[in-house]
Amino acid sequence: MNQTGILKRLDPLALLSFLLPLFMYLLTLAPSVTFFDSGEFITATASLGAAHSPGYPLFINYAKPFTWLPFGSIAFRVNLATAFSAAAACYGVFLLTSHVLKDEEFLAGPLGRFWKGAISLAAALAFAGTPRLWLQSNHDKPYPILAFICGMVFYLMLRWREGYLAGEERPSYVYLGAFLCGLGTGAHQIVVLMIPCYAWLLVSADRRVFLRFKEIILAAAFGLLGFAIQLHLIVRALRKPLLNWGDSRNLTQFLWTMLRKGYPVEPPVRDFELLRFQINAFNVPYEFTVAGVILLFIGLAVLFRKKMYLVLSYLIALGTFLLVIVGYFNTPKETIFLTEEFFTPLYLLSAVFIGVGCYAVIREILTRLPGDVAGMAVVRFTLFAFLFTLPAAICALNYRENDQHENYIAYDYAENTLRSLAQGAVMYTWGDSGAFPLWYVQGVERMREDVLLPHTPHLVFDWYLDTFPDLFANSAIRKLPLEQSAPENNLVVSIQEQLPLRPVYVDFSTRYTVPFAQLVLQQDGIAYRLLPGGSPLAPPADIWPYYSMRGIAPDSGMFFRDLDTGKAILIYASARLEDGETNFKLGNQQAGLRDLEQATRIAPEVIPQVQQILSTYRVR
Repeated sequence: MNQTGILKRLDPLALLSFLLPLFMYLLTLAPSVTFFDSGEFITATASLGAAHSPGYPLFINYAKPFTWLPFGSIAFRVNLATAFSAAAACYGVFLLTSHVLKDEEFLAGPLGRFWKGAISLAAALAFAGTPRLWLQSNHDKPYPILAFICGMVFYLMLRWREGYLAGEERPSYVYLGAFLCGLGTGAHQIVVLMIPCYAWLLVSADRRVFLRFKEIILAAAFGLLGFAIQLHLIVRALRKPLLNWGDSRNLTQFLWTMLRKGYPVEPPVRDFELLRFQINAFNVPYEFTVAGVILLFIGLAVLFRKKMYLVLSYLIALGTFLLVIVGYFNTPKETIFLTEEFFTPLYLLSAVFIGVGCYAVIREILTRLPGDVAGMAVVRFTLFAFLFTLPAAICALNYRENDQHENYIAYDYAENTLRSLAQGAVMYTWGDSGAFPLWYVQGVERMREDVLLPHTPHLVFDWYLDTFPDLFANSAIRKLPLEQSAPENNLVVSIQEQLPLRPVYVDFSTRYTVPFAQLVLQQDGIAYRLLPGGSPLAPPADIWPYYSMRGIAPDSGMFFRDLDTGKAILIYASARLEDGETNFKLGNQQAGLRDLEQATRIAPEVIPQVQQILSTYRVR
C-alpha cells in the first residue's frame, strides 16, 4: 500500500487517544527515582535483572530499550516507558469502545462514524485521567502495560466470537490471545484472573468450543510460549546482574520467586469493617466520579438488552477479581493499598462501558430533539462539549495530585543519606522506600560505591546474603536457621561483627524499628552512626548545608505528596528536631534554636514537639 493509502486508513481520533494521554503523562512525569518500588524496578531494568517477586520480566525487557535514549537520567527513561504503556492502555479503551459501538445505529455516514470516534476518544481520556492509572503512568510501574495486554486479549476474543458467529474460523485470534496471556504474566500474574472472562466470550458463542481439543492444546502451547518470558529470571540469574531478586538460577529458587514465598503473611481475622476496606480497593466512584458511575450503569443497561454477553463478561471479571483478591488473599488492612493497583484492567473495561453510556445519552438527546434543532451546529457543538466534560473533570480533579514533574524528593533523600556516611561504611536499611532509592543512586548512577547497603528484612534469605560476601561470607548468621530467624536478630549479630571493622550506620527507619540498648547512636543528618556503649555524646554533625532539599518546604511548589513522600519530609523534620534537642543537651542553645526553626519550616505539624522541647529546656 502506498503512503497515501496508509494515511487514509489512519484514524486521527485513534491517534489522539494515544497522544493526548501521553502528553498529559509527560507533563506530570517524575524526572527521577521515586519512593516505594521505583528504585528497585529501575535498578532491575538497567541491569536486566529481576525485581521483587514475581520478578516482572516483561516490564523489565519492555522498559530496557528506553534506557538507551540519549537524554535524561536512567530513571527518567524508565518512567518514560511507563508513560508510553499507559497511553497504549488508553488507546485500548478507544479500540474496544469503537468496536462495541460499530454496529450501533447512530446517524448515517461519516458524521455517525465521527460521533462514535469522539465518544471512544472521550472514554479513553476518562480512563487516562483516573487517579489509579495516572499515578502508575508518571513513574515506573508494570500495571499499565498489563492493562493494555488485557484489553487487547479482550478485543481478540470479541473478534473471534464475531467471526465464529458469522461462519468464519479465526483460531489465530485465540492463539494470539493465549500468547499474550502467557506473556502478561511477566508484567503481573493477575492477568490469570481475566481468563474466566475471556473463556466466557468464547463459550457464549458456542458451548462446544471446549470439545475442540486440538485448538485447546494449540492455545495452551501458545500460552506457554508467552510464559517463556519467565526464562529471563533463570538466564539472567546465571549472569549475576546488579539486582537479582530471589536468584532464580535453579528450579527451587525460580518457584520461590514465582510463588512469592518471600512474602508469608498471616491472614487476619476477617470482620465486616475489614471486608469493606478490602472491597473498596475497587472504587469506581473514586476513579471516574459519581457521574462516571451513572454512565457505567447506563452503558451496562443498554448492552444488557443487545449484547448481554459483554455485560456478563465484565461481571465475571469483577467477580473473579473480588473472589481471589478479596476472598482468597484476605489482605490485612495495612497493605490493602497494594491491591488497588491490581484492578487496573477492570478500570479499563469500566471506561469502555462508560463510553457506551455516553453514546446512549447523546443518542437519546438527538433522537428526542426535532430534526431541524438536532441538526443545528450550536446543538451539535454543545453535545460535543458535553461529551468531554467528564474527561475534563476527572483530569482537573487529579492533575495536581499526580503532578510529579518536580519530584526529586526520593533522589535527594538517597543522595543526602549517602552524603552522611563515612568512607567505607556499611549502612543497614529497613523500609523499602528508604532502601530502593539508595539501590538506584548507588547501583545505576554509581554514587558512593564504597558503601555497603544491606537491607535488614532480607537478612533471612541465603540468596541475599550471597550478594554481600564482604559482610556475610563467614558471618555467624550463616550458622542460624534462617527460615526461623527474625531480621532484627540477624541485624544485631551483623552489627556486632562489623563494628570493629568499619563505620556502621542505620537509617531512620531502622533507628526506630530496632532497639539498640547496648550501643550509642550518633546522629549524622538523617543517618545514625552506631558506636560502642559508653561513647560520649558528640555534637550533631553540621551536614545540613550539604543536603539538597528540593520540593521539601510546603511553599516549594512541588504539590505531589503520597504516603512515602510525606514520611520522608517528616524524617527530615524529625531529624532536625533530634539535632536541636542534642544541641540543647550540650548547651548549644543557638544551634538548637536554629535546628528547631528549620524543623518547623520543613513540616509545620511538628510545632507541638518543638514547643515541648523548648518547655523542657526552659527556652523561649
